[in-house]
Amino acid sequence: MAVDRKAIQRILDYIEDNLKAEISVEELSDLAGFSLFHFYRLFQSAVGMPVMQYITRRRLLHGIHEISLGHKKIDVALSYGYETYAGFYKSFVREIGYTPKVYLKMYKAKKPYRINILQEEHIIMSQKKIRDILINWELENEKIADVVYGETGEISDSAKYVGEDYVIKFSANLGSIKKTIDISHALESIGLLAAQTIPTKDGKYYVEDAGLYYVLSKRIQGENIKVGSVYLDEYLEKARFIGEIVGQLSLALAKIDVVVDDMNILKNVCEWAIPALNEKVVIDKSFLESYQRRFRELYDELPKQIIHRDPNPSNIITNDDKWGFIDFDLSECSVRIYDPCYAASAILSESFELDNPDKLKKWIEIFREIMYGYDAVAKLTESEKEAIPYVLLANQFIATSWFADKDKYKDIYEVNVSMTEWMIDHFENLKI
Repeated sequence: MAVDRKAIQRILDYIEDNLKAEISVEELSDLAGFSLFHFYRLFQSAVGMPVMQYITRRRLLHGIHEISLGHKKIDVALSYGYETYAGFYKSFVREIGYTPKVYLKMYKAKKPYRINILQEEHIIMSQKKIRDILINWELENEKIADVVYGETGEISDSAKYVGEDYVIKFSANLGSIKKTIDISHALESIGLLAAQTIPTKDGKYYVEDAGLYYVLSKRIQGENIKVGSVYLDEYLEKARFIGEIVGQLSLALAKIDVVVDDMNILKNVCEWAIPALNEKVVIDKSFLESYQRRFRELYDELPKQIIHRDPNPSNIITNDDKWGFIDFDLSECSVRIYDPCYAASAILSESFELDNPDKLKKWIEIFREIMYGYDAVAKLTESEKEAIPYVLLANQFIATSWFADKDKYKDIYEVNVSMTEWMIDHFENLKI
């Protein structure tokens, strides 16, 4: 079924601008220029859930954000069309999977970004669809809840919690799903704590339905590392610990035999990211020339292997004396020091304050301890030690370029522009 994405995007924009008004499907189908039946089908095909459920979800997410800002619960509920706060409460539990109180205690209620299906694919999965898929594991009666990243308030658009023990992930990319399964099995085989993938009742490790692929994993019990806590007491010891466990992960990934894509970070940064940031980021021309020249000289000497690719704090789980990593769907073969560099830059990205020099100075100490911890376990070569600031900045160039021109990430993009300029200004301080 061909989908007029521009027409659906106009409807999404209209919905977003009128969430506090009464909206009918008949009104929306007329605006889109389709029959009612055809509009229902087109909307669900493009967005992933029925139109009225989508409207309900958007109202709930905006409502919980307003409540987090101190607005009265009853006023928020009434403004979004509920007759009572109890009605809002029940709807929130049914759709999001948490009570409002628990949600606000556990997570930051971030202002919802505007959905733009013209800029990127969005998978907005209904609970009914998830329950239908969970029949394959005989878990269709389990509680389903959103996966929310606590400190940022971001809601995953590719995973849901299933009960207390499982998480189901979904993607249109079969290669990504297979990679998650293969790496999980490989890490488990060498004794590393990983999110164990669970076979269906028919013995399959993923389910295909209508162009999407689903995989169920056992949740690693424990807590994600919180960026805010890294800066508190014993911050150097915490940073050292992060470096050491990322180093242990590197050693484990070097032992497994899994097919992944190659990623040439040098090519990506020099041929794509830097040109894309031209006139968007203030970069001294002589610095840029020197940076690219030396990075090219170092690159071939850097050890390369399978890496996690996204070891941000929310993907590191700790539980007493145990630890593990989740979300290997981005894993690829690249320079191995990418992972500790990414872990350090992710901490900075989630806590960056340009007008707080003391905090930035503390981050440099944290960054160094992560690298020292990694070196203590994985033994950096001399070329790797010299290349650390080059890889750190390369990742920053690439991330900033990727966030550019995406409405969803406007705030993150602006932070990363400032971060990139700050890293360039303090490049000498990033040398180990």
